[in-house]
Amino acid sequence: MEHEVFVPFPVAAVRRALSDPARVARCIPGLQQDAADASGTPLAGRLRLRIGGSTITYRGALRLTEHDGAYELSGEGTEARGSGTVTLALSAVPEEMPGGTRLTCTGTVGGAGRLADFDPRTAESAGRRLLDRFAAALAEELREEGRVFEAEVPPPSLDPATDVDVDVDGLDGEELEGVALEAVIEDALEGGEPPAEAAHARRTMIGRSAEEVDHAPPRGRYAPVPAPETTTGTAALRWAVPAAAVALASAVAVGRVLRRRR
Repeated sequence: MEHEVFVPFPVAAVRRALSDPARVARCIPGLQQDAADASGTPLAGRLRLRIGGSTITYRGALRLTEHDGAYELSGEGTEARGSGTVTLALSAVPEEMPGGTRLTCTGTVGGAGRLADFDPRTAESAGRRLLDRFAAALAEELREEGRVFEAEVPPPSLDPATDVDVDVDGLDGEELEGVALEAVIEDALEGGEPPAEAAHARRTMIGRSAEEVDHAPPRGRYAPVPAPETTTGTAALRWAVPAAAVALASAVAVGRVLRRRR
């Protein structure tokens, strides 16, 4: 029997999948591996084969090898309900083609028992259908692998110019607060010259502890308006004493003039 199937993935990805027995086993329709041999080779378990409107279950083992660029699958089994046997020899050669990979398959199936009761055309049709389903499962396996890879890789930034690469290893809590505050100020002032109060805040607050920042008086436009200064008693006294002295001296001078006139 000869048959070609198409897998819409690069030949390198297809070869990588065909080299892994566990992945090949997941793609074989109707194969149920034994729990103890889920990751080993040969692949031991049960295979349900649909042929001519009937289903035959075989219990046996499959072996996967690579030789001269071809992947060879061989195996044998015994009917789960009966004494019939089956042997399989299949070779698949992946070839690159536009849009994906072509698998050229050649194989032979032999056996005794229920399988021998079907005519060659029916057996060949069952084999082609099995290979078509295998190719579809292999494509889904590779598609799932791509989705897992995309999930593990974080998407790039929508605006790489805004990405900030800050090494915070080894910084203590106060230094981290300073880095965060500096980034906020730079974002707020982007595109223009920083006002004096923002520049002053940046110079004085970066690197200060959270407690110092919380208790620091506000500056700039948010600083409290100072209350008007009031004249204290001491300041008034400093001005009143000289005035009193001048008044007293004037009174004395006036008194002396009046006495002389008399």
